[in-house]
Amino acid sequence: MGWVAGPRLVSATANAGGLGILASATMTLGELEKAVIEVRSRTTAPYGVNLLADAADAVDRCRLLIDHGVKVASFALAPKPELIAMLKEHGIVVIPSIGAPKHAKKVASWGADAVMVQGGEGGGHTGAVPTTLLLPSVVDAVDIPVIGAGGFFDGRGLAAALSYGAAGIGMGTRFLLTADSAVPQAVKELYLSYGLDGTVVTDKVDGMPHRMLRTELVEELEEASFARRLLPTVRRTLEFKKASGLTWRQLAADGKAMKHAQGRSLAQLALAANTPTMLRAGLVEGDTDAGVLASGQVVGVLDDLPSCEELIERVVTEAVSALRRAASYATPSPH
Repeated sequence: MGWVAGPRLVSATANAGGLGILASATMTLGELEKAVIEVRSRTTAPYGVNLLADAADAVDRCRLLIDHGVKVASFALAPKPELIAMLKEHGIVVIPSIGAPKHAKKVASWGADAVMVQGGEGGGHTGAVPTTLLLPSVVDAVDIPVIGAGGFFDGRGLAAALSYGAAGIGMGTRFLLTADSAVPQAVKELYLSYGLDGTVVTDKVDGMPHRMLRTELVEELEEASFARRLLPTVRRTLEFKKASGLTWRQLAADGKAMKHAQGRSLAQLALAANTPTMLRAGLVEGDTDAGVLASGQVVGVLDDLPSCEELIERVVTEAVSALRRAASYATPSPH
């Protein structure tokens, strides 16, 4: 949810009774501190921050969360046991995102408080296994709470996840398409114009499977050779370095960590430089010709832009109704 889950959306979600998660991967350390201070000025409710476990300054970011009293730290990829211990020592709930039961078992043994599991229907970086198979397999594998993500957009989905044994659900695209989201209105309307076949999973943007809207740009990237994508990749690397304030040494350190943790090739790491600036172009600047738009498959069934308060109330109400309806089938008939 980089460039999307900023202070405005996070605080609106928290004030509505959900757990807003601030996306920090696209922020410098200084920008993250400003964002954390802004969220606290907008809400007194608990919220979380999502971190890259393999970032060169991951420890500094965790210290920032501790200093500012953030309640939840979520992670893309698994944080090291020492990082989990450091956060838990200060009462911070640790929720890594995982993609397989074996990964859930590993982080649970390291002390993670819960895990979030995203099925292939989800937007952004995603796997191939659908939520309906991945979620119950992870629930069966660990004794800590499991949060389901990927394909959820309404109360029926929440009821289904709870029936699988999940503790709750995470929704990305559904919250991107709310009145409280800072994404430009024209971009939101573009999202709403897509059908169920409107997304594609491609590795041509950053070398890893990435679900996004099937725009003309994405179609062109799918057909282009690596050589044709190389020059834009170099240009975007320079743009990202300038925007992030990172030094070449820090960029190299992050790249080395990604290569070690994710097994990416050098070519894939070069392509990864595309992602931050291309997402920013589409989601912040509204330039859909130059940017890419991450999206879950649920985009094809969404047709409105409710406030976070309206959305959460609707989801909870629908879930209660669905669970009561399901429970009626277990009630013995008088006949």
